[in-house]
Amino acid sequence: MITGVHALIYTKQADAVRAFFKDVVGAPSVDAGRGWLIFALPPAELGIHPEDHESHELYLMCDDIDRTLAELKAKGVEAGPISDQGWGRVASITIASGVTLGLYEARHPTALHLSGSASR
Repeated sequence: MITGVHALIYTKQADAVRAFFKDVVGAPSVDAGRGWLIFALPPAELGIHPEDHESHELYLMCDDIDRTLAELKAKGVEAGPISDQGWGRVASITIASGVTLGLYEARHPTALHLSGSASR
């Protein structure tokens, strides 16, 4: 039975990316050994989109992208402009030198409230 999703970020800036999730996001973590931190994340959802090429993307979700960007910028996080896509608003945040993630405020129904449900 599937019990969760384990997302990976491969980067030369591993210490800086870990510091972002620990110090900026405040994500709790466990030490898998020798300081190798595994972070707990908020509930997740998975969207499957048709496309001609194979790829995967990782977005952090928020309720209010303007407020969240202001909070992140106050902690020194750089961000790109907000793009209104109709179905949601997105921006790019730099979490370490050369390492970016998407930040996403959905306007559509989300499945976040279903995380951990018995509908498996």
